[in-house]
Amino acid sequence: MKKHTFYLAGFLLLFFSQLYGQDSFESRAKSIALKIESVTNEEKLALKAEVELVNMDLEKNNITLVQADEKKAKLAQDRANNIEKRVAALQIELNNLVQEKVDGKIKVEDSIRRYSFTFPSMKISDRYKVGENRTTTQFIFAFGINNLVTNKAVANSDFRYWGSHFYEWGFTLNSRILKNNNLLHAKYGLSFMYNNLRPTDNRYFVVNGNQTNLEVSATHFTDSRFRNVYLVVPMHLEFDFSKKTQNNDQPVFKTHQSFRVGLGGYLGGNIKSKQFLCSVDENGNDLSQVAKGDFNVNDVIYGASFYVGYQAVSLYTKYDLSPLFRHNVLRQNNISLGLRWDFN
Repeated sequence: MKKHTFYLAGFLLLFFSQLYGQDSFESRAKSIALKIESVTNEEKLALKAEVELVNMDLEKNNITLVQADEKKAKLAQDRANNIEKRVAALQIELNNLVQEKVDGKIKVEDSIRRYSFTFPSMKISDRYKVGENRTTTQFIFAFGINNLVTNKAVANSDFRYWGSHFYEWGFTLNSRILKNNNLLHAKYGLSFMYNNLRPTDNRYFVVNGNQTNLEVSATHFTDSRFRNVYLVVPMHLEFDFSKKTQNNDQPVFKTHQSFRVGLGGYLGGNIKSKQFLCSVDENGNDLSQVAKGDFNVNDVIYGASFYVGYQAVSLYTKYDLSPLFRHNVLRQNNISLGLRWDFN
């Protein structure tokens, strides 16, 4: 996990933990974040020590410069694999923690008690009989087609239209802005985005210095896929047309009961980039190659997004204002279109 993304995740986990109770959420999230940082630091220190030994062998003329570079590259790849394997387990633990919160398995009594002084004459259970809280939570999931805008157009793309796709999942807070009106809501949270591109005409991405280009392969690929994973903070102004009702002369506000429109964007960082290449050898055996690296992909991602739908389901589109590659002469921006679910 890249350093800036780790700090972003830590900040957001701390922010959300203040809303949901320290003992049940913050301590567990903080523990996972510290483990991730510890794993990264351990592997980096180990790599540094191994590289120093290679440099010593080079100074003693025990190996050539080419051999030294090859050894360093292999050591770096091994340590990167170690980080990914160890962090993957912790990411699963973090995902499970978030899912527990979404499923309501983590208690929030401490957080409720912190704000209950506003209604000293009411029992906690009474406060929620008249409708939803002013701030509610949703688990979101989205998927659809994905491509690159080149020269301000998606037509004649170098990538398969139906073969290239995206996924997104995460959780959001939905806060009613006006006390006595249900129309305007501030929606913000934390999401993981997976953007996949499948090149056409047996091509794959090749890094040439600071340029990342599509090139035709001499090997026939049964599948060529380029994936980027991002941790982002989505922020939207949501217009919810759910009607207000009455219960014992008290106004009842509920969300996701009617048409909804969301306008906003997202900001985050790249977690990892991978290229998957699949082929078949002369004996008919399937061969798979996974290349992990930087690929000159932008570390920071930001863009605009929009959704419109009814109740939990929406038509969803997002467009990266930041280009996919940092220094490419040809500017290309990711665009996605699909369906989105917001589960209360």
